[in-house]
Amino acid sequence: MKTRVFKKGIANTVFSGIRPVIFTFLVIAILFVGFKNAADASRARGARALEEAIVRAAVTGYAVNGYFPESIDYIVKNFGIYIDNSSFIVHYDVFASNLLPDIRVIQRGRANV
Repeated sequence: MKTRVFKKGIANTVFSGIRPVIFTFLVIAILFVGFKNAADASRARGARALEEAIVRAAVTGYAVNGYFPESIDYIVKNFGIYIDNSSFIVHYDVFASNLLPDIRVIQRGRANV
């Protein structure tokens, strides 16, 4: 009975040594993309929550005073809302004292409107 002996070529030996390195970089890249997507989703939820809080404060101001607050500074000062100006831009435009202001929260460094 003959036994077959397979010899590994140089290309097969090199590729078998590189395979774990490639796999490790692939896993690290997938984790990086996943963490980035999770962070982006968290910032988007934070922007929505801030916008909803400002709208609630404006409506509360209307219920208490009979008119909507004239500026975002009034809301921050009297309703205890914290705005992280390094992360968000707050657009608060009052058209009339009896109409809900145009309120938008935009993430800094993002092109969403």
